[in-house]
Amino acid sequence: MPSLPLTGCRVLECSRTVAAAYAGRLMAAMGADVVMLEPSGGSPLRHAAPLLDGTGDSALFTYLAVGKRSQVCDLDSAEGRLVLERELVHADILIDDTPLRDRARHGLDPALIGARHPGLVHVSVLPFGASGPKANWDGEEINLLHAGGEGFLLPNGLSHELFPDRPPLKIYGHFAGYQGGTMAALAALTAWWAVPVAGGQYVDVSVQDAVLSVGAFALQRLGDGSLEHRTSRRFRYGGVFEASDGYVELLTLEDRQWHGLVDLLGRPAWAEEESLSDPLERSRRGDEINGHVREWMRRHPVEEIVRRAQELGVPAAKYRTPMEVTQSEHERARGLFARSELESGGSVEVLVAPFQFRCSLLPGGGRVPALGEMDAVVLA
Repeated sequence: MPSLPLTGCRVLECSRTVAAAYAGRLMAAMGADVVMLEPSGGSPLRHAAPLLDGTGDSALFTYLAVGKRSQVCDLDSAEGRLVLERELVHADILIDDTPLRDRARHGLDPALIGARHPGLVHVSVLPFGASGPKANWDGEEINLLHAGGEGFLLPNGLSHELFPDRPPLKIYGHFAGYQGGTMAALAALTAWWAVPVAGGQYVDVSVQDAVLSVGAFALQRLGDGSLEHRTSRRFRYGGVFEASDGYVELLTLEDRQWHGLVDLLGRPAWAEEESLSDPLERSRRGDEINGHVREWMRRHPVEEIVRRAQELGVPAAKYRTPMEVTQSEHERARGLFARSELESGGSVEVLVAPFQFRCSLLPGGGRVPALGEMDAVVLA
């Protein structure tokens, strides 16, 4: 069996946030040996909601920790700092979300670590980064989502039409944390790749910056004098439509896609107007077009709409429930989920990774480490 992409890479993870833990999770999925350095009471993520039915295990921690190992390392004690120093000798990458104010007394000062371990890639993952006036600020998911500007734009489209009086919303789950973790993993591996040439280095990741990069289009619009807002952020025509048995999202930005949409709708007389051959005119009459599309959609089932749209080159997709995703033939064929062992016993299916490698397929699976499972080995 071929080795995995990161076989031989040793990662230390000091994490209390989703962003840092997800960076380690991505690297563990690719074969890195990821060791979580946990305080004596365990990572706070071990108790994070939601909990799995019947076991009490944290579903979030299960996903973030599967495939890793755990070692108790209480950095408030001299013994814990000795453990950290010993582990750093063998590490390639350190992922750290310790607040700046605590790093020196925890033995995690970047300058000292860099001097002692010149080949180490030290990745800092903080809500607002390790520099600037907000570097010492704490931030939860809701803070970071709005600090990155995305919350200002939600709800929009159909959601705003249905619930016009709603205030700004937070995306469900840990959108900001996962974006920050993805950026941290990419930055860590890029720096590690450059170690033979540049040596180790300190990488400063801001979760706010990661969220901002996802919604950069809103900033881009400022260049033409436009301010995106949830009440106006929508496609001029297209968007989310209710079908006879669910919802479909439709997008037609190009002329060829517009012509495919007209064919999808059965070439109605209103769509054959010469003026609608002009994209600008279609934009001006977007509400009118959407009214016709909405009326047509309500009479047809989702699967029929999506299948026919694919044939005609019209970008369209079904809004699927989580259960539909986990049971889908396509996702099963790609090996998107793998069964993993829970700390409390039993097993559960866990998402492997949002990517695969042709020459070294990611097997997924593994187990959730018990707190301090490595301690006896280290002492021996």
